[in-house]
Amino acid sequence: MPRPRLCRRIRFNPHVTYFKPRGVPLRHLEIVDLSLEELEALRLKNILNLEQTEAAEKMNTSQSTFQRILASVHKKIADALINGKAIRVLEKK
Repeated sequence: MPRPRLCRRIRFNPHVTYFKPRGVPLRHLEIVDLSLEELEALRLKNILNLEQTEAAEKMNTSQSTFQRILASVHKKIADALINGKAIRVLEKK
């Protein structure tokens, strides 16, 4: 039985939940899903320019988990940009 997920702090609620290439209908695109925790990690590291240790503390997670979340979101965004996919931000459950 896997360990239960810890509750991570998300202090950001995006108003825009879809991004897509211009001129291509959404129905013709593959969609890459980003979780709110991935978006929060991206915001803390790349927008607020926090060090990983400080950002991990703000999200109530370990530095290694924060690094895995950040690597995951960077890979997803690169895939969407390079391969012309839409990006959807999943709402909190």
